[in-house]
Amino acid sequence: MLEMALTLRDGRPGGSIDHFLALLQYRLPFWLSVLHDLSERVGQGRVSDNLVPIARAGIDYHLEVQSAALPAFTSPNVTVRFREALREAGLGPTAEVVPLAAYLDGERRLGRIGARVDPEASARLLLAGCFHRAYLEMFVGADAGPSLDASAEEIVRELRLEPPA
Repeated sequence: MLEMALTLRDGRPGGSIDHFLALLQYRLPFWLSVLHDLSERVGQGRVSDNLVPIARAGIDYHLEVQSAALPAFTSPNVTVRFREALREAGLGPTAEVVPLAAYLDGERRLGRIGARVDPEASARLLLAGCFHRAYLEMFVGADAGPSLDASAEEIVRELRLEPPA
């Protein structure tokens, strides 16, 4: 992550880019550890009960990170450099999708979610729901929809992961 920050700074003084990178350096490892820790929950508790806190943490993560990202991406050059640095560091979207999809795949193999569930697509949808909820709050306000907790529950429920009865 530090190498990514240095690549993006490219000798330029701080500002919004440094603020965003500092926040990312602080929050991303925690967020990824939350996702990786989910693997310990395979076969335990209810799947939805395991995923709702993940969705809530995802909303919180994106609320914090998106607000800092906007000013950092006002320049197309910065955006391109950021994308390249993410790829080089292996921190693109798959860093979030892989541990979540692995959890869902484990639950699917145990028959705790539907056999036809696509773990990777479901992981992307859960993460997209978190991103979207954070985006709405950032631009429209906290009263734009259900509470953050209710939103996390909705995201998980509407994935419809449970096996048919």
